[in-house]
Amino acid sequence: MLRWLFLRPGSRRAIPDALWEETLSISPSFDHLDREARARLKTLSEAFLREKRFYGAHGLELTDAMVVRIAALAALLILELGLVAYRGWVGIVLYPEAFMIPRREMDAAGAVHEYAEIASGEAWEDGPVLLSWPDVEAACAGYSVVLHEFAHKLDLLNGAADGMPRLHSGISAAKWLRALEEAYADFCGRVAAMETSTTCVVLPLDDYAAEDYSEFFAVASETFFTDPRALESAYPDFYRLLAQYYRQDPLGCAAGAPPVSR
Repeated sequence: MLRWLFLRPGSRRAIPDALWEETLSISPSFDHLDREARARLKTLSEAFLREKRFYGAHGLELTDAMVVRIAALAALLILELGLVAYRGWVGIVLYPEAFMIPRREMDAAGAVHEYAEIASGEAWEDGPVLLSWPDVEAACAGYSVVLHEFAHKLDLLNGAADGMPRLHSGISAAKWLRALEEAYADFCGRVAAMETSTTCVVLPLDDYAAEDYSEFFAVASETFFTDPRALESAYPDFYRLLAQYYRQDPLGCAAGAPPVSR
């Protein structure tokens, strides 16, 4: 594939139609979008690419297909929220494989422990998004590291990563918190039951969602777009709130439709 101007700072070139159609065909996350919504997504993806900067780590050579794929998924989350939802940072770093992140924690006794954790993605507050390219390619039903990490960016826009993004008009913070707490508690119970069960237990979300509220929101968001039926079946109240927040309903109306209400 020929390199084009999106890999150059300040480029205003449009995404070629053939590459755009190929990008949309890779993931079913775009299937709920009608023609008008897909056109708006393309325009938003181009704006995203003009504003953000991509970097290849450890010698990874970037291609147009790689950056457009990530831009389209990142833009999907904010299709009805606007690029302003990603303000305050510019970098996306792609790694050729899972990478190590240094961690530093203090235990209850006050001792500091330092270690390295392997990761497929990481979203830094006021900093870049880090992604493992093999994990980007490994997206499937219930899993998308791109959607996951960019959902964290939306969560961080409201301050601490706590599972409550900056809610727009019409969404009650109390209702959101109640639905989040109830769904999270139920899911943690399911994970605990799975760990002690002698039979096969199928979880509606990746078990990483049990880490904390922030991870539950991020995992629920990626599942919302990649396997919406599983999320809606398990946690219909939280699904409806996500549909209101993202102003999209993968199981029903196309983007731009009125928020779902009970």
